[in-house]
Amino acid sequence: MTPAEFLSTDLAEAAQELRDQNEPFAFATIVRTAGSSAAKPGAKALLSAGGTILQGWLGGGCTRGAVKRAALQALRDGTPQLVSVAPEDLLAEKGVAAGDEVDGTRFAGNGCPSRGTIDIFIEPCLPSPQLVVMGASPVAQVLSNLAPQFHWSVSSTPQRSQPHQRSFVVIATQGQGDLDALKAALNAKATYVAFVGSRKKYAFLAEKLAAVGFEQSAIEGVKAPAGLDLGAVTPEEIALSILAQLVQDRRAAMRQADG
Repeated sequence: MTPAEFLSTDLAEAAQELRDQNEPFAFATIVRTAGSSAAKPGAKALLSAGGTILQGWLGGGCTRGAVKRAALQALRDGTPQLVSVAPEDLLAEKGVAAGDEVDGTRFAGNGCPSRGTIDIFIEPCLPSPQLVVMGASPVAQVLSNLAPQFHWSVSSTPQRSQPHQRSFVVIATQGQGDLDALKAALNAKATYVAFVGSRKKYAFLAEKLAAVGFEQSAIEGVKAPAGLDLGAVTPEEIALSILAQLVQDRRAAMRQADG
């Protein structure tokens, strides 16, 4: 649970319902106010994927547009946002304008008569990345058991990824329907596809994929063999090497978003 949820049963229940539905959402917390403002530090709200307030209160319409924009940015990038809403003349005194971002704070204009300044922290809550483990091999079984401990949502059938959710597929069929599994993974347009098997075996299967019309870029994008080169031998070690590669790819994407 987040700090916001610890302080509000209603927020916690609403957030859990969204988690159960695999829906992205965000928390907004007022961390500072100055001048006249109906909102007070500590006020919290739960925001939908579209940036609208589902639960809680942030002080009326003066902050609504800025909060929505910041929430959409947070959910798009997967990173928190800090937005400071202030009258235009006060922004000018600071040498900034609405829309500027300085040292991690994005500024927005407050046109309300209250003329207060409100700083709001937006925390995105995205669905766990989807990991599809195809196959019933020992490697598949170990990986399926291990991955949830690292906050992966595990299933066995590839589906098109939902907005705000990356989809990863590991094919660990190991001789039992390899080609059909690869076709299903590539048709699902997964973010990441890895094949448990040798380079030679995948090269043979890649020719078959090309023969039935799959784009060369998609075929070349498959990580084969799956996993980091740790010298893994046992199913447990191979599963660990695959999970390490999954974490590496996942974190690399987050760093790119931060940049």
